[in-house]
Amino acid sequence: MSENTDRYESAAARYFEAWNATEPEALRKAVAAAWTPDGGYTDPLADVRGHEGVAAVITAAHEQFPGFVFRPLGVVDGHHDTARFGWELVNEADGSAPVAGFDVVTLDAEGRIRQVLGFLDRVPAGA
Repeated sequence: MSENTDRYESAAARYFEAWNATEPEALRKAVAAAWTPDGGYTDPLADVRGHEGVAAVITAAHEQFPGFVFRPLGVVDGHHDTARFGWELVNEADGSAPVAGFDVVTLDAEGRIRQVLGFLDRVPAGA
């Protein structure tokens, strides 16, 4: 495995750790570990910058989908300072995954996220 592949996979692992953090302090630490201080997150439903904005989007997702976890879908791929990966939102009780998407992230020199561009591939009606 190349150094760059490790870099992309490590960034994605930190990303999922943040998205799966539900306690405020754990979420704060996970977002700080994954994103640069001015890092952003943009998808069809949100466009935020900074740790507080990213944490607010994550908190809102957990409020809308309690008992769900974000899991990687497929492999992490990347080149230069850009990585891409798929994900799904899985109900821990029954294993269903009503939401799925694909994210493209840009990284800084230390492998922290500068920007996420998220795409929603599967969303339940009314969500």
